[in-house]
Amino acid sequence: MKVWPGKPYPQGATWDGSGVNFAIFSENATGVELCFFDSEGNETSIPVTEQTDQVWHIYIPEARPGQLYGYRMHGPYAPMEGHRFNPAKLLRDPYAKAVDGVITKWDDALFGYTIGHPDADLSIDMRDSAPFSPKCAVIDPAFSWGEDPRPNVPWDKTIIYEAHVKGLTKLFPMVLEELRGTYAGLASPAIIEYLLSLSITAIELMPVHQFLHDRRLVEKGLRNYWGYNSINFFVPHWEYAHRKNRGDQVSEFKTMVKTLHREGIEVILDVVYNHTAEGNHLGPTISYRGIDNSAYYRLVGDNKRYYYDFTGTGNTLNMIHPRTLQLIMDSLRYWVLEMHVDGFRFDLAAALARELHDVDRLSAFFDIIHQDPVLSQVKLIAEPWDLGAGGYQVGNFPVLWTEWNGEYRDGVRKYWKSDEAQLGNFAYRITGSSDLYERTGRRPYASINFVTAHDGFCLRDLVSYNSKHNEANLEDNRDGADNNNSWNCGFEGPTDDPAILACRARQQRNFLTTLLLSQGVPMVLHGDETGQTRGGNNNTYCQDNEISWLHWDLNPDQRALLDFARLLIKFRKEHPAFRRQNFFRSRSMRDPNLPDLSWFRPDGKEMTQEDWILPFARSLGMLLAGDAIDELDSRGNQITDDTILVLFNAYWEPLPFIMPLFKFAGQWGVFEGYWEPVVDTRNETGKLPAPQLRPGDTYDLEARSTSVFRFSGSRASRK
Repeated sequence: MKVWPGKPYPQGATWDGSGVNFAIFSENATGVELCFFDSEGNETSIPVTEQTDQVWHIYIPEARPGQLYGYRMHGPYAPMEGHRFNPAKLLRDPYAKAVDGVITKWDDALFGYTIGHPDADLSIDMRDSAPFSPKCAVIDPAFSWGEDPRPNVPWDKTIIYEAHVKGLTKLFPMVLEELRGTYAGLASPAIIEYLLSLSITAIELMPVHQFLHDRRLVEKGLRNYWGYNSINFFVPHWEYAHRKNRGDQVSEFKTMVKTLHREGIEVILDVVYNHTAEGNHLGPTISYRGIDNSAYYRLVGDNKRYYYDFTGTGNTLNMIHPRTLQLIMDSLRYWVLEMHVDGFRFDLAAALARELHDVDRLSAFFDIIHQDPVLSQVKLIAEPWDLGAGGYQVGNFPVLWTEWNGEYRDGVRKYWKSDEAQLGNFAYRITGSSDLYERTGRRPYASINFVTAHDGFCLRDLVSYNSKHNEANLEDNRDGADNNNSWNCGFEGPTDDPAILACRARQQRNFLTTLLLSQGVPMVLHGDETGQTRGGNNNTYCQDNEISWLHWDLNPDQRALLDFARLLIKFRKEHPAFRRQNFFRSRSMRDPNLPDLSWFRPDGKEMTQEDWILPFARSLGMLLAGDAIDELDSRGNQITDDTILVLFNAYWEPLPFIMPLFKFAGQWGVFEGYWEPVVDTRNETGKLPAPQLRPGDTYDLEARSTSVFRFSGSRASRK
């Protein structure tokens, strides 16, 4: 076989039309073998002798797309010094673009040490792991993108739908059976039609980087369903591809993105760069550990046998090392430039900001992204916490970033649970969380608002259970968070009682209404719009089955909830008052006498400072003055809207609410016009044939309900 020196960049396997260049970084290896495999698994080993700036490289003119390959690295096996080289272990290329399969049998040979040895990982296992390890595959990156215009939806108009490639499509009856659970299934006309009917603008996919099914799960008959166990940061997960030929998952993923873009839907990836699937010091040797353990992982300074674990998974990637940082940045740029995705949600993002032990807002990771001409232009979402000390960083990420707002989730749940003294916190959350984001120059859309997400109860279970029911995870129900922070209508679990079911349906409508009418960016968990249940399991990470997959044989109540969700999303999109680009100022800049936001008590009077801290107050009105919005649209036109009143009642009894008057020139008065009811959560359709109400009239606000009114008339002519 002919070999040429090749070049150190780009890393990975690069097909140029004539041959393939292979390049892999290792700072501490003493030797490298490139290993080719044929379709029968026969191995051909090729020594890599060229090295430039710690990158080993070689060019094989006879290599072609579809070639299976891996690496064997030579060097010291000295765990106490941070080195775990073992040439018996076939290693995946960190820059591979495709992997041919998943681990189906967790043989002990996949570990660098001898399982059961008294010295544990200080021992070394010299059995060959190649028969049990999927191989990397060379790809041809050519793809007919055409123009593929990116939707580029502004943040203030974005509505995110968190979804799982398999869970969303696996049981969808209008998707061809062979396409269900795949990228092709997600791009099928039936799924596209459904997403368009919801009017969401972005789909946030749970991890699609190639991941592992943990050995402990596989041996229990379970699987890693969520996918937060990445091992290859450039590879679309093989199992989600309909076509299983080598490298086909890449073109299938690109087709999915192109199809969604054509319909104006953005694609955001949930990415896991904080750790890898190799786990702690007792984990397998699949890739990074065997390539250069001390470069890729954060090791304990005085005992390099062990790993810092800020993620709860056994290891943390070493963001201090420039080559690890380069790996992540190259991966991000690849998904934007080559795969055309529109943004990223960073799992446990605080771990990426840790320079040494502390979370540093100005870490190298943020600095590099901010100056990058590609990544600084896409949507960046942080999960602003990790599991280490000081890891809860909600509100502390830099200006370009948005955040999963955990304070919003907790505050909205507590309010609708009827906890005491929640009005002030609730008001901050539904108006964009200015207390978290305004001081650093950020906008309301820095807050990604959510009530539920993949992690925790889904919406229907949130209002149906007091405690978790994770028995199917085979951990004696010890896993998952214990707190619920919602009200289950007085009965735990499944029931046929019509009154309880009606109560739970109303609570679901309350949460959806609050979420979709709050300032900031709403994120809806897939299945919440149809009242899906997971049977009380709030940690379905290992349930790749019908516990997690969405069911589409909807009963009448579920269809009613779906129609209600569609109504709310449409209403939000029609009214810029709910998606302001700037925080409320209390007074319009164009007319200092005109408030842009007013708060009311049930007696129709404006809230006082004392009212906000009353422990037993659970109801309030929020008035958004549509003609007091000091913002311009993309064409420079003044944005105006209807004046809208939202009444919230988390009290367990109905309350008479006096419809408020308007404020004009500093005085309260009655004006020509009336309040028109547009949304009410007491009714499954979201609408009531309520009479038109004039300011000063009394409205009977149902227990635990939300009512929305639009003012029809003029505030400029007083009686």
